[in-house]
Amino acid sequence: MTASQLPAPGAPGAAGATGAPRADDPAVPSWPVRARDVLTFEWTKLRSLRSNRWTLLIAAVVTLGVTAIVAQSLASAPASGQPNPIDPLAGSFLGYAEYTVLPVTVLSVLVFTSEYGSGLIRTTFAAVPRRLAVLAAKAAVTGAVTFTVGLLLALACFFLTQAIVSSSHGGLSFSHPGVPGAVVAAGFALTVSAVVGVGVGAIIRHTAGGIAVAVIVIYLLAVLCLALPAPWNTRLGRFTLPFAAYQAVTLHPRAGLLSPGLSILVLVAWPAVTLLVAGAVIVRRDV
Repeated sequence: MTASQLPAPGAPGAAGATGAPRADDPAVPSWPVRARDVLTFEWTKLRSLRSNRWTLLIAAVVTLGVTAIVAQSLASAPASGQPNPIDPLAGSFLGYAEYTVLPVTVLSVLVFTSEYGSGLIRTTFAAVPRRLAVLAAKAAVTGAVTFTVGLLLALACFFLTQAIVSSSHGGLSFSHPGVPGAVVAAGFALTVSAVVGVGVGAIIRHTAGGIAVAVIVIYLLAVLCLALPAPWNTRLGRFTLPFAAYQAVTLHPRAGLLSPGLSILVLVAWPAVTLLVAGAVIVRRDV
C-alpha cells in the first residue's frame, strides 16, 4: 500500500496516533453490542446442554410431588386448637427449599467448573479477554433463568398447597397480605443460591470442591447454627441463607431473627460478596 492509498486522518477506519482503532471505527463494536454478544454466548452454552433441561424438569416434578405430600399431611392433621408449628405460607415451599435449590445450586457450580475441567475456559477467555465480563455474563444469565424458573415453580407450589389445604383447614388466597411478596422472595431465593454457586465455581474451579463449598454456604452453616445454644443459634443463624429466606417467605416472622426487609438484604449480600471474591480471584490467575 502506498502513502496515497492510506486513509486520511479522521476518515473511517483511520487509526489514531498510537495505531489503535478509533472509537468510532465501525469495526469496533460498542460496549452494549459487546455485552449483548457475551450474554448471548453464555446463554447459548447454558441452553445447549440437554442435561440442564432434564435436571430442571426432574427437580420441578419431584418438588411438586413432595409439596403435594407435605400439603396432604398438613390437611390431614387434626385440629387441636393449638397453633400449627408450620407456617401456612412457608409450608408451601418446604419441598421447594430442598428439591429445587440443591440441584439448581449444583448446576450453577458447573457453569464455571465444567469449563475448567474440559479446558473450554481458555477458549472463553480468549474470546472475551475481560474476565470480569465473563463472570458478570454467567451470573446474569444464570440468575435470569433461575429467577424465571423459581418464580413459576414457587407459584405452582403455593397454589398446589393451598388447593389441598383449603379442603380441610382453609387455604390462603394469593391476594392475602404478604403472599405475593413471599412468592417472589421464594423465586429470588433460588436465584441467590444459583448466583452463589456460580461465584463458588469460579473461585474453587473444581466440581467436587465447588459443590461441597456451595452446599456448606447454602445449607450447612444454618444447620451448624441450629446446634448452638440459645441465643447464639438465632444471633448467628439470622445471617445465613435459610434463616433469611424463611423470614422472607413466612406469614408470621419469627422473633429474634431479622425483619423480612433486612432478611432480603442478607439474601442480596451473599451472592454480592461471593461474586466480588470471585472477580478478585479470576483476574489474578493465569487461567
